[in-house]
Amino acid sequence: MFKRNRTTAGDAAFDAVNVLIMLAVCFVTLYPIWYVLVNSFNEGQDAMRGGIYWWPRIFSLESYEAVFRSSGIMTAMGVTVAKTLIGTAVHVFFTAMVAYAFSRRELVGQKLYILLGTVTLFFNSGLIPYYLLIRDLHLLDNFLVYIIPAMFSFFDLIIFMTFFREIPDGLEEAAKIDGANDLSIFVRVIIPVSMPVIATIALFHGVYQWNDYFTGMIYINNMDLQPIQTYLYRIVAQSSSNQMAAAMPGGISKNVTSQSIKLATMVVTTAPIVLAYPFLQRYFVKGLMIGSIKG
Repeated sequence: MFKRNRTTAGDAAFDAVNVLIMLAVCFVTLYPIWYVLVNSFNEGQDAMRGGIYWWPRIFSLESYEAVFRSSGIMTAMGVTVAKTLIGTAVHVFFTAMVAYAFSRRELVGQKLYILLGTVTLFFNSGLIPYYLLIRDLHLLDNFLVYIIPAMFSFFDLIIFMTFFREIPDGLEEAAKIDGANDLSIFVRVIIPVSMPVIATIALFHGVYQWNDYFTGMIYINNMDLQPIQTYLYRIVAQSSSNQMAAAMPGGISKNVTSQSIKLATMVVTTAPIVLAYPFLQRYFVKGLMIGSIKG
């Protein structure tokens, strides 16, 4: 009896330690986000004094007003939204279509194609040859540089292919009896039953498109085609109050500072992904389980 009680007490202590560790990890992870959020809602000049940790000292929406009234920031936001929606839709459809072909066991040379694709996961040409390729394709300062190079991912193809191979063959056979061709089967049969994996890949690629600043920094010189992440990167990297002041429209209060604009822009650029994730979480969890259970 004493031994059993001691074991139970030890388990309780162990659980308590685990809870404390998880709370500490959550705090370390979430507090920087909370700090940015709180300071973005504080008056800019007052925030420069420091000492704001848990809630705004002087609540103000002037920084957000400056963000939404700035034509440069809103143009960059529009580019980001457009490339995320278009790029994700094109990537998911094209990668899924190729993966469906790869999932057919009657495909001639399937093993060779998979081997060649696997090599690309470990080796690439490097930045300079890739830049020359983009230049020769006339994609420099072109919106399509966000779409065409990101149309296909072999890693995502493997995930799609694994899911497609678990779809019962009877569905395709029934569609063929009704006279459907391969394209009709893919669009009308395969895609509707593949929403978990489609949502998973869409989330992965959507986050990539939304957060990608490198493409705009290297291949785009036209400021009207730069996404919000590149715009924000340039502001943070240069830390230029003059550049920020030039981007701010007239009539904005002097209480707004370049730092407060940076924080407000960070919140605005992060919020859409954070808000979209709960709606995709159900499919995302299912997608992560692809291939984990057999039989």
